[in-house]
Amino acid sequence: MAKIEWRKVAALAALACPMLLAGCWTSSSAATPTRAATPAVLLATTSATTAPLFYEVQTRTVKGLGTVLVDGQGLTLYLFVPDKQSGRSTCYNRCAQGWPPLVLPTGATKLVAGRGVKASLLGTTHRKDGTTQITYNRWPLYLWVGDSGPGQATGQGLNNLGGLWYVLSPKGRAITVRP
Repeated sequence: MAKIEWRKVAALAALACPMLLAGCWTSSSAATPTRAATPAVLLATTSATTAPLFYEVQTRTVKGLGTVLVDGQGLTLYLFVPDKQSGRSTCYNRCAQGWPPLVLPTGATKLVAGRGVKASLLGTTHRKDGTTQITYNRWPLYLWVGDSGPGQATGQGLNNLGGLWYVLSPKGRAITVRP
């Protein structure tokens, strides 16, 4: 009988759950996005026994880029230049398949500001599909399907699916250097 390695099962579940819960791999609908009222912000105080929420925004050092914003699983977050720091997303359909938006799960009402993040810069916007996307300094936040793990930023500086993509600094500014 094969021995089950529970650490590996837990690690795989931690990677799969955010994608399943967020429902962020597809996006469709034609409604106009609106600016959402900023929900309350929860300052993260994660202990060694509590895993961070996948939608927590925190910071991490990425080689060649310095300190950047990441989600609760350590995956790099990006801004989309055509969003023009308007607080509204312009990335839908094919774009959102390659660059899934960081969204609050259904029922969540509080944003989570992790280590190195200014809670005052967190906000939200409503997407056409009815989900609530997290913003930072009015930039809607996205993941990149080309990043397979923490510490990667393979989407940095790409001109892809309608515009340029950059990581963000803890001050909410685009980091435009190439790693």
